[in-house]
Amino acid sequence: MTREAGSREGLEERAVLLAAGLADLAVSTLSTGLGAVRGLLRRSDAAEVAAEAERDLEARGRLVLDRYASPPPAHLEVLARHVLARRADRDV
Repeated sequence: MTREAGSREGLEERAVLLAAGLADLAVSTLSTGLGAVRGLLRRSDAAEVAAEAERDLEARGRLVLDRYASPPPAHLEVLARHVLARRADRDV
């Protein structure tokens, strides 16, 4: 059974999102997270809570990657903005 390249990329992206979300969660709420885990172990709906946590981690991962891994603006776009700013200063 072979997998298509698109589904492999999707799985890799999802894994990166989950890892980034988990890292962000660990850094920002380590002590609170430990207390929450203890509470989750006592719950009867742990599977549902785990699925919700996975969705939350993916969302956190997407936010972290958007915040830190966004590509820089295109070089020509930056130059064009400088030219427009100079023209606006000259015309004023």
